[in-house]
Amino acid sequence: MKSRAMVMAGCLVAMVAAAITAADVKLDDVKCIMNPKAAAKAATGVEYKEGKAFFCCNNCSSKFKADKEKFATKANHQLVATGQYTQTKCPFSGGKLNANQSVKVGGVNVQFCCGNCKGKAAGAKGDAQAELVFGDKAFAKGFAVAKDK
Repeated sequence: MKSRAMVMAGCLVAMVAAAITAADVKLDDVKCIMNPKAAAKAATGVEYKEGKAFFCCNNCSSKFKADKEKFATKANHQLVATGQYTQTKCPFSGGKLNANQSVKVGGVNVQFCCGNCKGKAAGAKGDAQAELVFGDKAFAKGFAVAKDK
């Protein structure tokens, strides 16, 4: 069982990591998770996983806070698009990445382990494609916090 001090230390580390991430985030060409407007840092960042999700206004960030699960796919995509997370493995198999097997998903280059996984992603379009690659299950399998944030 973890001591209270260990839990608090872990929380502090997570808070510092999130603060560093928010300061280094590049929002060029990044859209609000809720609508197609440009995302802004000013007062719209919401703690999400080990980073921040950004919105065009506080109204959108409030909607996200109320139901993060509903918007997880778009938030996960944004974590990658802003460089807060990087791809480490195939989001489908968890296998080693092959640079020759990649597909652009929502403007983000995503690599896969093989032609079968690439074909699965390439065959889906729009929201279905994003859900396949950036849904929570695939995201946990293929992406990790950026080390040089």
